Amino acid sequence: MAKSAKYRSIARLYDILDLPFEYARYRPLRPKIWIGLTGRILDAGVGTGRNMAYYPEGAEMVGIDLSAAMLRRAAARKQRTATEVELVEGDIIATSFPDNTFDAVVATFLFCVLAPELQSPALVELARVCKPGGEIRILEYAISGNPIRRFIMRLWAPWVRFAYGAAFDRKTERYLPTAGLRLIETRYLHGDIIKLLITRHA
Repeated sequence: MAKSAKYRSIARLYDILDLPFEYARYRPLRPKIWIGLTGRILDAGVGTGRNMAYYPEGAEMVGIDLSAAMLRRAAARKQRTATEVELVEGDIIATSFPDNTFDAVVATFLFCVLAPELQSPALVELARVCKPGGEIRILEYAISGNPIRRFIMRLWAPWVRFAYGAAFDRKTERYLPTAGLRLIETRYLHGDIIKLLITRHA
């Protein structure tokens, strides 16, 4: 509930706060997340719908988010861009989707905002709703190995935690085995600070 309240309070300003990062960092990455995915796909943690412009052509898209306020922004973007996507309000830890609903799942910076104790339950749920053989792709931050960049990230960390409830160092890959998921590939898409984890059922 605390996370939902936080995003309710910042939903109106979220895209504005995120604008410098969106244009300088995220926008070039978003098309790469979806390459090769087809069928019915879940955008887990859809937020305000920033991914909508890059959804695979012909895919049956579903977006889920805990925050009704963020989903209202996503619905406005859906209407504005004429994007075909079903938007669902729900908790990624316990969704209402049946087993094996999706051919693939994509989570864009979702796990950055999930506390350590929620990482495994969220992965278990994503594995449950994804068909065997389907990919679960997770885009998230990593602490840089470069001393200067790492220092800057440490300076930014309190603000990121306060504003978004997020962290740069979740290391979601270490929770994959508890969900029966196997790491297929790690792709660094922006220096050594933004990585795409590509996973499947073990």
